[in-house]
Amino acid sequence: MNYMNRTLSETENFYHALLINMELCAGCSHCMRVCPTEAIRIRDGKAVIRENKCIDCGECFRVCPSSAIQVAEDDLATIKPFRHRIALIPSVFFGQFSRKLSHELICSAILQLGFTEIYEIERTAGFLAEKQREYLQSGECPNAAISAYCPAVLRLIQVKFPGLVDTIIPLKPPVDIAALHVKKLLTDRGVPEEEIGLFYFTPCAAKIAALKSPVGEEKSLITGVVNMNSVYNQVLTLISQEGLRDKSPEAFPSPGKTGILWALTHGEARNIEGRALSIDGIGNVIDFLEKLEDEDLGRINFLELRACEQSCAGGILVSGNRFLTAEKLYKQAAGMNELVKNSELTLDKAYLERHIRLSKIQPRSSLALDSDMQKAMEKMQRIRSLMSALPGIDCGACGSPSCQALAEDIVKEEAEPYYCVFKPEYSSLGTMHYKDELYRMSMIWGKEKFSKIKKKGNDNDRE
Repeated sequence: MNYMNRTLSETENFYHALLINMELCAGCSHCMRVCPTEAIRIRDGKAVIRENKCIDCGECFRVCPSSAIQVAEDDLATIKPFRHRIALIPSVFFGQFSRKLSHELICSAILQLGFTEIYEIERTAGFLAEKQREYLQSGECPNAAISAYCPAVLRLIQVKFPGLVDTIIPLKPPVDIAALHVKKLLTDRGVPEEEIGLFYFTPCAAKIAALKSPVGEEKSLITGVVNMNSVYNQVLTLISQEGLRDKSPEAFPSPGKTGILWALTHGEARNIEGRALSIDGIGNVIDFLEKLEDEDLGRINFLELRACEQSCAGGILVSGNRFLTAEKLYKQAAGMNELVKNSELTLDKAYLERHIRLSKIQPRSSLALDSDMQKAMEKMQRIRSLMSALPGIDCGACGSPSCQALAEDIVKEEAEPYYCVFKPEYSSLGTMHYKDELYRMSMIWGKEKFSKIKKKGNDNDRE
């Protein structure tokens, strides 16, 4: 397969989990139109990702009609070298299965895949909720403290709202705390670190990117990240086979009500006193952050921002319907206590407290035009001049998502002024010959778009 536009950039340690299969990409522009950070362009008939703007939210993955946008992942074969192979599993994984399948049966199938132990990451949620409340009471963040749970939102803030990075609560999410805890449990038992493999079942691409290139820490303890959709299908296959038995319920301690609900919308905010808001869906998150920057919204204690609708239940690697997955988890939590006492976590509380903090999160603004302030100001003025000449209709025919994006691309020497089909001096109504205009369009949309293509319903269909 041709992965020329594979976005696994190591530039400034900014890893991307989304990649484009060039053989499948039709250059249709669906992905370009939905990208919330305008990170995608169409060039030479193929989608191209601007890596400094991509936040791995997966919106492009959702709409690609040809399945050309794919997710880089670790294969299950990567677990084999480790003697202790730990599956770190979020609650939404279990929420996808039919109620007829017991939790124990699902866990048994996971162990049959080759894992030696299972740790449900939301077992740490109660501990994290306590630390979040302590942080808010400390006064370190004066207003609208933002949870660090969703990695796509963290990168969104770094890239598009760099002025808000200091409002992010510097506490690790449950998966990182779970990795800390399970590794300590094993090393305390005398297990050498090199024998321990920690593998996270991810519901989204952003978490793959975050664990490969973490924000606020030098290196993740996670050994590998497994596509949740792939494991879900393998587990279903195993369960359908005869002879698979349940493991004892004691082998799989429950994360409790707080943990079960943590990955769903309002799962975090419900544990916070005062004004705590929950916003899901990347478009809604962007709208709210713009308001937060521009308006006085009053005192807000806590913001739970999630890139996907229904939060992790709506992740692009979740097989089940997000509403049904959320419904099952809500019903499961309804019969539980608020928190389940976890003696292991209590014993290791001091250790986890020493390692739970993230380092200072740095802005990564994609709007920076030049490191030299004078040159940046000159480029900004040129963008304004270009915007006054461009039509402002954001048609996308230039291969950029908007006129503003095209103006920026031109200034960054990533596009040419003649890419705009509406500029009179380059239009076929003006001086440009039609052959020149055809060449111009082929530079954006690819030569094959303007050749005779066999399509159902046209004359070629009969050839």
